Amino acid sequence: MTGVIRNVTLALTAFIAFSQPSPVLAWGVQGHKVVANLAQAQLSAPARREVDRLLALEPGETLASISTWADEHRNPTTAGWHYINFPRDTCTFDKERDCPGGQCVVGAIEKQVAVLRSNAPDERRLAALKYLVHLVADVHQPLHGGYRDDKGGNTYQVQAFGRGSNLHALWDSGLIKSMDEDVDTLAARLQRTPASKSVSDLNLVHAAEESCRIVGEPGFYPERKVPAVYVDRYLPTLDQRLKTAGSRLAGLLNQALD
Repeated sequence: MTGVIRNVTLALTAFIAFSQPSPVLAWGVQGHKVVANLAQAQLSAPARREVDRLLALEPGETLASISTWADEHRNPTTAGWHYINFPRDTCTFDKERDCPGGQCVVGAIEKQVAVLRSNAPDERRLAALKYLVHLVADVHQPLHGGYRDDKGGNTYQVQAFGRGSNLHALWDSGLIKSMDEDVDTLAARLQRTPASKSVSDLNLVHAAEESCRIVGEPGFYPERKVPAVYVDRYLPTLDQRLKTAGSRLAGLLNQALD
């Protein structure tokens, strides 16, 4: 009986949270902060010192607090930096087709890594850090590496947790809110979770292709009314993508700042 009550409570919590009007942010605010906290715990000593020095330009900021800055300052020039769209028949990256002029999440990450490791003014390097904390999380949200023809699941309508939405929004915020864990609790649990074998691969092209392959799994596109079994199936995938994003973000920052 206790399990039934808990499941009902989680469902109501997810419904309330998922029903609140909010801008579409990859992983939502909670997910981005979790990735930032996981990365913070894995920074090398030199990288941590440099991150702290850059953050001190804006006293009181942390990796977690800057993790949604890139969404809050999104504009027509940077909108395409948050995702990459693949044709439905392939998950193999083609730069000219999928990232013309570097205008995709992979190209944006490469550009910001170069700025962070350069001798650019600290203000520019801090902005690069803000972008990296956000965009590395973005590329691990499967539908930020989804299909071009449905705009990464944005046009695939579903009903989840008692309301109409779309598949992209379900992955951005609905699934993570259904876990009913705050940022610190979720980050602490993921730190104890065994890591995927791929976390040491810091090639963000591969991260985007991984996301695409998840989207291409049979059953990833659910029935229009999302069943509970779908949530149960994909929560472990969500856990691994958040954890992998945190580890890879730390790896990139360690490489750039050591």
